[in-house]
Amino acid sequence: MPKTTKVKKKVAKTKTKVVSKPKKVAAKVPIKISKTYQPKDTEKYMCEKHKVFFRIKLNEWKKELVKANNEALYNGSMDDNSISADIVDQASSYTDKNVEMKAINRQIKLISEIDKALMRIRDDTYGFCLDTAEPIGLKRLMARPVAKYTIAAQEKHEKDEKVHADD
Repeated sequence: MPKTTKVKKKVAKTKTKVVSKPKKVAAKVPIKISKTYQPKDTEKYMCEKHKVFFRIKLNEWKKELVKANNEALYNGSMDDNSISADIVDQASSYTDKNVEMKAINRQIKLISEIDKALMRIRDDTYGFCLDTAEPIGLKRLMARPVAKYTIAAQEKHEKDEKVHADD
């Protein structure tokens, strides 16, 4: 007679889930600051007031740069009609336009940096060093709102750029 083996059935324990009511998410109330507001060291670093302040500051700076670029491009294009017969005047005009275009290009790069800073505000990474994640500091951000690094990290980057530029 063959041996019969008993097979034990494993009974899966069913877990009961407790379904809770959906939590009410508090809607973010936009923070308003006065026009004379200045971030203070006594406030929590990069609190909502700080973010609003720097967002406004960056957006105003960007508007000024865009307006200045548009005016420079418009006024520069008006001068194209004045072609002089004197070669010295032509050379001077060419040099002036070259300098003006370099300035516009620098401003376009600055606008790009402003856009990146605004993205960091949205991502909650604004005000913190991209290398060390340490706070950049309010004084530095007030002086240079597009700053990405602490002073020490910025000096290191500049030193590295100089070393690589010499290669």
